[in-house]
Amino acid sequence: MSGKKALFVVGGWEGHEPRKCAEIFAPILEKEGFQTEIADTLDVYLDVEKLKELSLIVPVVTMSTITKEQETGLLEAVASGVGCGGWHGGMADSFRQNVRYQFMVGGQWVAHPDNIIDYTVDIVKPDDPIVAGIPTGFRMHSEQYYMHVDPAVDVLATTTFQVKSAPWVNGTVMPVVWTKRYDQARVFYCSLGHVAADFDVPEAREIVRRGLLWAAR
Repeated sequence: MSGKKALFVVGGWEGHEPRKCAEIFAPILEKEGFQTEIADTLDVYLDVEKLKELSLIVPVVTMSTITKEQETGLLEAVASGVGCGGWHGGMADSFRQNVRYQFMVGGQWVAHPDNIIDYTVDIVKPDDPIVAGIPTGFRMHSEQYYMHVDPAVDVLATTTFQVKSAPWVNGTVMPVVWTKRYDQARVFYCSLGHVAADFDVPEAREIVRRGLLWAAR
């Protein structure tokens, strides 16, 4: 493998601004010495040998569908050691019928009660390098995500629900940032990032920057 290579795969629902979000982080990785590519077709997952030359795959495809062959190519590459990292709908509200993909990610979006609200993100592992120095209790004005989460993930940040439209979940502490292993690979996920403007919050942008670098082999 010559140099560090990162592949962003964009698509799905345009409301999550997939390309605009990818275009925030591709230059950030380039400053860290990566060659980056932004693809707009899931067929890139069919060339498994090319995928295995990568350091990092960043899925940015909301909902949508993926063929068995595309999914198998992606998962084979990640299992071999290619890092995978991303944010909200581009990674954990994708391919809702594909549980093998969700097993790799470590979670799946299920709801955002009250829609756009003000909420707090708490750092729970301040010694982890992905969140070290990030102030706990930083504020977001966006959707707050209720997730189904793999209990084996390593949770770095959480948020606590206090909402009107689903009061039965109030008090629930929900993972926001996690890391995990998938066979030989590192996987990073951050639920922040409904739209590109969410990354104007410096804490959100920095967590994703660090997380992508951590995941990359």
